[in-house]
Amino acid sequence: MTADARNPLTAEQIAAAFRQGRLSATALAAYPGDVTPATLAAAYHIQDVALAAWPGPIGGWKVAAVQPQWREQFPAERLVGPVLAGNVWQTDSAQVPVVEGGYAAVEVEFAIRIAKPVPVGMHFERPAEIGDYVGGVHAAIELAGSPLKNLSPLGPGAVISDFGNNAGLVVGDELRDFFSQPLENWTTRISINGQEAGAGDAARIPGGPVSALLFLINTLADRRIALKAGDWISTGASTGIHPVAVGDTFEAHFANAARISGRIVGATPQPA
Repeated sequence: MTADARNPLTAEQIAAAFRQGRLSATALAAYPGDVTPATLAAAYHIQDVALAAWPGPIGGWKVAAVQPQWREQFPAERLVGPVLAGNVWQTDSAQVPVVEGGYAAVEVEFAIRIAKPVPVGMHFERPAEIGDYVGGVHAAIELAGSPLKNLSPLGPGAVISDFGNNAGLVVGDELRDFFSQPLENWTTRISINGQEAGAGDAARIPGGPVSALLFLINTLADRRIALKAGDWISTGASTGIHPVAVGDTFEAHFANAARISGRIVGATPQPA
């Protein structure tokens, strides 16, 4: 199936190029076929094809904002992408691999653990309706990453088509009293190589982390994709997007409740 009438490659060929780049830890010089998806439907179709062919399970999902300048072409406030199970690290001082020559950034996030399966195809209208599916909120660092260095500036269509520009998730401690405090109280800050790089709080996520989960559930319902118990949902950047490269270190703090640190390392080839 053609991904876009202007692109000579099919969705399968585009997905295969990104999949091979990730598995072989090899950077791509340009977007496959040189034409990015022009619609949400085309972009998510490529993502679906890539997921179907990936040699391993999904460990969760990332949710990110669609920047205002893109919303006329891509009419959504957010976008989603899979977090592969092999790229979830529940540890401090994580060694986080990226494709050298590709795109890499870290984001300070609040990750929701799914408490029980969400029925396929079920939609909800309000965050209050999905509380039973929230098993906890954890400190987290999303590793945004792609074999294509300029993926992010190409816009949401390109980002969605390459696994949502996700390369992993570092999950830290549970923030046990998260819902008993205002979002503004959950302050965050991050340093890169020992230098302060950004600060924010949970209120910078529009509507808060549960609103991001609501968007994800409804988006996956439209795609007939299940959320299972134990999935991790990365809900959006709280301090901004912080580019990193191999050798960089990062350390994030979540109010006085949690800390996550790690080092960026070069990815190595994986079995196909």
